[in-house]
Amino acid sequence: MQAFQYARPESVAEALAILAAHGPGARILAGGTDLVIGMRNGEIRPTVVIDLKRIAELSAALQVEDGHLRLGATTVMRQVERSPEVLRYFPALAEAAGWVGSVQIRNRATIVGNICNASPAADTAPPLLVYGAVVLTASPSGERRLPIDDLFVRSGVTTLQPGELVTGIDLPLPVKPMGSAYTRLTRRRGTDLASITLCVGVDEAGVTRLSYGSVGPRPVLVVDETGTLADPQAPDAAKAPILEEMLAGASPSPRSMRAGPEYRLAMLRVLGRRALQTAIERLAKGMAR
Repeated sequence: MQAFQYARPESVAEALAILAAHGPGARILAGGTDLVIGMRNGEIRPTVVIDLKRIAELSAALQVEDGHLRLGATTVMRQVERSPEVLRYFPALAEAAGWVGSVQIRNRATIVGNICNASPAADTAPPLLVYGAVVLTASPSGERRLPIDDLFVRSGVTTLQPGELVTGIDLPLPVKPMGSAYTRLTRRRGTDLASITLCVGVDEAGVTRLSYGSVGPRPVLVVDETGTLADPQAPDAAKAPILEEMLAGASPSPRSMRAGPEYRLAMLRVLGRRALQTAIERLAKGMAR
């Protein structure tokens, strides 16, 4: 690991000033579960590491305010996994957070870091897309509210601008009942990157939101408003072509060591059907509001 400067700003303004001064050589530390590994491997060589944990504005506390649930830039996966508010309003996000690494990793890894890395296999990306999350950013030119679907470009690349800092994530509280479910496929049980990640949300109006990842350069969100997928009485023959069209954008890499493209595409459809059925059942049971 090469030498680097270490900064612990106490305000967002101070952090932005350090980012501006060091440019592309600056790296943000919130949880550090990916950053530290990259630095040890020599893949990341920062001139300065900016630790956000002393910044009160970026509180790790989950707060309900103005019709949304706010997750701070230092909110860790374990908090998301166990939060009563997340479990009540966004259960699929709690499920996804519970799959990240080990308990030790989830006690350090942040949900903001999970999306800023822009990994196609990020567990929290599909539920955040299904729930319509908004990414909050700050920069010397002001603040932005960015729909999360506009954040991802491809693996490791986002639409964040140089010198821009993600300060949190807003999740709009649901205005109508929704049933949701998260699922994933891995090579083995335990801490392993997913070959497929998938989340489905079904609301009482019959709208189905489906998001999947790890089968292309970025996580994808698709929406069905016909009501057919959400209808528990609709036959599989009616649902199959709609689901097929929604999953048509999947393009698994043939170079991946985790699973071959044919297997991933076949299992994507299996997981899609299973998650859809679970979401419908949860909506009927009133497990999500």
